[in-house]
Amino acid sequence: MDFRFVPVEEFYFALTLAVKTLEEFSEPGLAERIGARLEQELGQPSTVAAATQNTYNYVFQVKDVDNSPNPGLIVSLSDWQGKFRISSDYGWTLDEERKPMRTEKFSQRGEFTDQVRAYLWDWLKIKV
Repeated sequence: MDFRFVPVEEFYFALTLAVKTLEEFSEPGLAERIGARLEQELGQPSTVAAATQNTYNYVFQVKDVDNSPNPGLIVSLSDWQGKFRISSDYGWTLDEERKPMRTEKFSQRGEFTDQVRAYLWDWLKIKV
C-alpha cells in the first residue's frame, strides 16, 4: 500500500461524497496520540476543523490498490468526538447525480479495512 498525503491546498479536489467510515476506535487517548504522530510526520492536516468534535483530518490518495470503477482511492484519518476514525471511498462511487452508490468492491471493504489498519499501525508505530 502506498499513501500519498493530500495537503490542505488540494483537499477539496480529492475528497468525494463517497468517502464512508471503515472503522472507528474509541480507546481513550488514541485519537490524540495518532493526531500528534500524524502532525509530527506530515505537519498541518488536510483540513482544519472549526468544530470541537473534530480537530484533524488527514487525507491520502492510495496507490497500488484497485478501486474500480473509480480511477483513484482515498483514505481519510480523522478524530471525531474523541474517537479515531478511518474512512475511505473503497467500494463506493458516485452516480450521475453525485449520490453515493456501492460498487462490486463493497463486499471487500472488511479485507481492505484490515490492510489499511495493518499499514497504519506499522507506519505510525501505534499499538492498540
